[in-house]
Amino acid sequence: MLNAVEFQAKIQNGLIQIPDEYKQEIGEGDDIKVIVLVKKKSFQKKDIIDELTENPIQVNGILSREEIYSRQL
Repeated sequence: MLNAVEFQAKIQNGLIQIPDEYKQEIGEGDDIKVIVLVKKKSFQKKDIIDELTENPIQVNGILSREEIYSRQL
């Protein structure tokens, strides 16, 4: 028979620390089943506006339309 115990923990040195409140229920040598749910940080693909905002192109003076559209990023 399996009893479910749920808690949140951080991985430290490759180990998951069991909270003190559950250490009596989960003993050394017990057979356990571990399911890990990882909260992932959302990753958004950067578009050209994000790239230009982070790395603006420096120009001297005013550019003509032809100069603007002929520049390679």
